[in-house]
Amino acid sequence: MMTPAPHDPSWWFADAMAREADTPAPSLIGEIHVDVVIVGGGYTGLWTALALKARKPGLSVAVIEASLCGSGASGKNGGKVHGYWASLQGMARNLGEDGALAVARAGTKAQDAIRAFATAPGRDVWWREAGNLRVSCAPAQDAKIAGYVDTARNLGVPDTAQHLTPAEVAHYCRSPVFRGGVFLPEGANLHPGLLTRALCKAAMEAGIKIYENTRMTGLDKGTPNRVKTPNGQVIAWDVVLATNCDLARLPAIRPHVSVFSSYAVMSEPAPAALDAMGWRGEEGISDMRMFLHYFRKTPDGRVLMGSGSGPIAFNGHTDDVRLREDGASAERAERGLHRLLPSFQDVPTAKTWGGQIDVSADRLPFFKTLPGTRVHFGCGYSGHGVNPTYIGGQCLASLVLKENDMWANLPLVRRDPPKLPPEEQNRPPSPLASAVASLPKLFGLRIGTR
Repeated sequence: MMTPAPHDPSWWFADAMAREADTPAPSLIGEIHVDVVIVGGGYTGLWTALALKARKPGLSVAVIEASLCGSGASGKNGGKVHGYWASLQGMARNLGEDGALAVARAGTKAQDAIRAFATAPGRDVWWREAGNLRVSCAPAQDAKIAGYVDTARNLGVPDTAQHLTPAEVAHYCRSPVFRGGVFLPEGANLHPGLLTRALCKAAMEAGIKIYENTRMTGLDKGTPNRVKTPNGQVIAWDVVLATNCDLARLPAIRPHVSVFSSYAVMSEPAPAALDAMGWRGEEGISDMRMFLHYFRKTPDGRVLMGSGSGPIAFNGHTDDVRLREDGASAERAERGLHRLLPSFQDVPTAKTWGGQIDVSADRLPFFKTLPGTRVHFGCGYSGHGVNPTYIGGQCLASLVLKENDMWANLPLVRRDPPKLPPEEQNRPPSPLASAVASLPKLFGLRIGTR
């Protein structure tokens, strides 16, 4: 088992940078004036910048990134790209049926746009599109299958979730622990490191100013706003905060977002092990645990296995070292690989890494403007993947430009995001909640494992 090293990049980001001949963008020195400054050079920040320039080419836009664009969560994820059809059941309960369908259809628009970007001539980010599987790996997960299929049928979109028998699951990939499942046609895989660097390059080509190794050290809200950095500052009418989990430190956001962590292991190439399982397609796969395992192939025969079972940060402590360097969490991801895909039992590990996940109370992102300001933000992606960050870029662009379009009217913008339970906000729970929570321990029961 390979323990993540301090500040070690993901396999994706290290691979992307090894292929890149260009030097990093310069850091900011001195003062600049722009219409919009975006803090954070990951997917959300870069999609927002490109959306703003596409809609209003004359707008001056700058992006500042504390490290290198894509070196954070955007370059660490599993590279599984799909919208919200798999989330219909929970969204219908929280947003209503119309709201759920609106978000799912926005995800399809995002999927189309990401595909167009990823497959543009001269651009290769390993886009592979073959759908997405959710598989049951234990009897307790079997009942969840009907929820996907029944909800899609009841909402009039039966083609978005198709029931799979155990034999049909084995047609895609054979594993002794796979049972039945659901096939979701909307799904693709890509190389997240190459995508982030391609977005960064596209932004610079569009005339967007990129400043890497430029951390925001302060923000003076006003008209205009003033974003301070170690060696300069940006004066801008609008500010977009696209800093992922770091937003959980803000008092206005902290009650709505908890910071979890996810760990991933990348194997060495093993085409023979893939053949032994009959996994010849390009589908992304995940199980049906609450803290799920997610896995996918790469074009050179590797398998990535991720597990959303790392430590949790409390009260906005996003710099907790355990969120990215916890050996026990890395070992759980590796055990998941060997249990779910036993053909990889003896395949060496190429790299292991961990990173933070901003998890909202209802597992849906939200995009807002801080009251009384022209400071906008987006967070709460909840480990969902690449697709929602495109939605976020469009929603944030609409907030900046004050446009009354489909993006600005999504529930992800209009709704008031729910709050987390008190204990997840580092506040004591009510006496009744504490009493109920203590019952399993009182009777010697172990409930819920991560």
